[in-house]
Order: sequence, then structure tokens, then C-alpha cells
Amino acid sequence: MHSLEQLETKQIGFRMPTYLVEEIDELTKGFDINRSTFIVEAIRKELKEQKEARFYAGLGEAMVEAKMMMDGKIPKTSLEDLIAELKDGD
Repeated sequence: MHSLEQLETKQIGFRMPTYLVEEIDELTKGFDINRSTFIVEAIRKELKEQKEARFYAGLGEAMVEAKMMMDGKIPKTSLEDLIAELKDGD
């Protein structure tokens, strides 16, 4: 959840190819949203997808590692070892 301060909008400026601006304007013409809303939602969607992809990639790696531990291919670690490893990774 975001704080009220984080939900405030901030004006930024960036350059975008004209054809993309025209495509956005054409697409949003039939809906009750403006260009800024469309771009914000597209960015929000992409960020969510990237976060999910990183999460599932990490989960996949953890599953492979757990399987290797179960098969005796790498030494088993304790919960304390895992916590220490996570703290060292910061």
C-alpha cells in the first residue's frame, strides 16, 4: 500500500517518438482516459510484470537449490545460515 504522499502526482518531462504519441492519442480517444493516465498505467503494468518475473525466477532458483540439497549434491543449510546469507546480500 502506498502512503498519501507517494500517491501525489509529480510532473516529469521526457521525449517520445511522435508515432507513439499519435498511437496513444488514437487509442485513448475512444476511452475516458488521457495520455498521462495511459502512460502511467502502462508503466505500472510493466513494473508489476518485471517484479513478478524476478520473484518467480528467484523462486525457481530456490527450488533447484532445495532439490540439490535433498539429493545431497550440496550441503544442507540451517535457517540461521539462510538468514545470515540474506543479511549479507543487502
